[in-house]
Amino acid sequence: IIDFLAQLEDFQKKLWLKKKFVTETSWCVRVGIVPKEFYPEIAANEAQWEEWKALHGLEGEVFASKSGDLFSSQAVPGTVEFLSAYPTLMIDTCHFSADFTARLLDALGDIDEKTDGVLVHSENFQALNLMQRRYREKIKCVYIDPPYNTGNDGFVYKDNYQHSSWMSMINDRIKLSKDYLSEQGALFASIDETEQPNLRLILDSIFGRDQFVADMVWALGRKNDSRLISISHEYIVSYVLNRDLLKDNNIEWRQKKKGLEEIYGQYEKLKSKYKDDYGKMTEELKKWYASLPDNHPSKAHRHYCYVDERGIFFPDNISWPGGGGPKYEVLHPETGKPVAIPSRGWMTSDPEKMKAWIADNLVYFGEDETSVPCIKSYLKEREYQAPYSVFYQDGRAATKRLRDVIGSDDFGYPKDESIIADLIQMISSIEVLDYFAGSGTTGHAVINLNREDGGKRKFILVEMEDYFDTVLLPRLKKVTFTPEWKDGKPKRLATIEETERSPRMFKVIRLESYEDTLNNLELRRSPEQEDALFSAEAQGPGNLKEQYMLNYMLDVESRGSQSLLNIDAFKDPLSYTLKVKRPGSDESQDITVDLMETFNWLIGLTVKEMSAPQRFDASFERDSEGRLRLKDWLRPVQSGRWWIRTIRGTLPDDNQEALVIWRNLPGTPEEDNLILDEWFKKSDNSTKEKLPNFIYVNGTNNLQNIRLPDATWKVRLIEEDFKKLMFEMEERL
Repeated sequence: IIDFLAQLEDFQKKLWLKKKFVTETSWCVRVGIVPKEFYPEIAANEAQWEEWKALHGLEGEVFASKSGDLFSSQAVPGTVEFLSAYPTLMIDTCHFSADFTARLLDALGDIDEKTDGVLVHSENFQALNLMQRRYREKIKCVYIDPPYNTGNDGFVYKDNYQHSSWMSMINDRIKLSKDYLSEQGALFASIDETEQPNLRLILDSIFGRDQFVADMVWALGRKNDSRLISISHEYIVSYVLNRDLLKDNNIEWRQKKKGLEEIYGQYEKLKSKYKDDYGKMTEELKKWYASLPDNHPSKAHRHYCYVDERGIFFPDNISWPGGGGPKYEVLHPETGKPVAIPSRGWMTSDPEKMKAWIADNLVYFGEDETSVPCIKSYLKEREYQAPYSVFYQDGRAATKRLRDVIGSDDFGYPKDESIIADLIQMISSIEVLDYFAGSGTTGHAVINLNREDGGKRKFILVEMEDYFDTVLLPRLKKVTFTPEWKDGKPKRLATIEETERSPRMFKVIRLESYEDTLNNLELRRSPEQEDALFSAEAQGPGNLKEQYMLNYMLDVESRGSQSLLNIDAFKDPLSYTLKVKRPGSDESQDITVDLMETFNWLIGLTVKEMSAPQRFDASFERDSEGRLRLKDWLRPVQSGRWWIRTIRGTLPDDNQEALVIWRNLPGTPEEDNLILDEWFKKSDNSTKEKLPNFIYVNGTNNLQNIRLPDATWKVRLIEEDFKKLMFEMEERL
């Protein structure tokens, strides 16, 4: 019994740790970057227009804008002209044919560079397991908002070990994601008081206690729902990968102060009205601050209320820090008399430097020499501060904003995108990972930040629930179109600057689930195995049959199952299928697996080019020595018997160049290889300028034999590396 249970558990472990297939890949591409020659096909796609009608309200109500109706009657929906007029609309290639998608990606080029977001519909352990080679040591910011384990968040345990079960789940995922962090990387995790102590224990064990930074306390607003103490805060726990490195490199985290945009907006209005009357502008700016409510974020900066030709400033302390500074004569510019010297001395020991500051109008003097001057501190130069460990942000505001975007309350208690934006901005993150993505708040935060400062940040979001399709994906499509929404409808169009800073495209991938893996298992026993098992020898001394059934049967007889990599099916990579359950369905459907995308993730390829498939036809003959030769070679044709598709990119190890060649194998091995050889020689892949370090190809081949003498590239078989990498986690553990 113990042997059989051990076999079951080992087999389950193998299925869980196996890297999962990508069952679907689609691309959301901003219309503005799509080449114009694709517009007629897009305009003719009814499914895409139906999606836009649902997302953006292309029909029905009229929405006011500066130029009249938001969707102008001059550009009629369903036309090429409409596409040109609204460049922030996103097409979703799930509505188009595979041929259209391949041609579009071929035309776009620089695929991964232009991909500003990766959205993964998957259980997060499986997603992290698949993506680790691609993102290892490349992510500077990981933010997660895991289930709080309160019994009210859809993550409830029925046994008596609910805390340990929660800790085990979190521990496995954080361990995997730690490998994603760069040397300067940090992890932020939202949590409440229920599991905060346990989360700290987990993070201490994974990162080390010395890498703890702070528990940030987020005050969400007063509640009146408790008989004892009303809990009105949450935590954001923060750890870094290498605190000593941050210290040695003088790396600081800085957060942009709140309320600055409103101040600058008021300043521009006053500047337009009063021109260079800085005294009047100062007077009016003070009145504006006084009119603000006490909780307005701009009011915290009301000391910045003076204006000169450089902008907004406040008269700051000009004395030597700590006292004991130099004391020398400084003359008042109006009276010509020496001014009062600060008790701690001047902040600079160089009188000439002080004179230069005065000449440059950087010193603020009183009406006469009796008062101590001040140094001007300009708001533009003081926009950032060290983040506070305690901050207030109304927890209801994010819920309202999400409702305005998606037009419903389909997702409760979303995180606040402005808070996450602060976390991302303060560590200057380029790529942000969130593997409890929920409603997509982290992606929304990245989009907002990039629009604000022109950054090139990218996001990777992982979510397994059905609201991936009902909330997360629609939300990101909508906020790409325009930043402002009300009741699910756009309030205005994106400005030219916002359009240029909008995401160019997202990649959406869906992974095989653990349940899909189980549903696609087939136990096969050959007649030879059957005869051997029931032979007298197998049932004799030692009982080999029993040993086989108790210890080896599941692993041996499941080989060749579709979910465990059926190598024979690689002869036609576009026809590899799995039975997969779609969201909202209880029935499994036959889905064509995206072997190419799966392999890109397995080898960690950063994709530069994805060619559209080239199709060929040919006839053959044998020479006098019986060797097969090409008789007629037809250049790429629409419906050839053979096809070849290539993917170019770089591997994670030293950024080595790689060329991945996918092809079908409809003929004999000799015919298939002759087609490949001829294509390779006639393409530019054999030239020195295009030589990669590695060439991957499915099926046996002769490419190594036609390599030029001075070439150094190596050929690797896709099937071999696919199998090795798909099961490497099991071998490592």
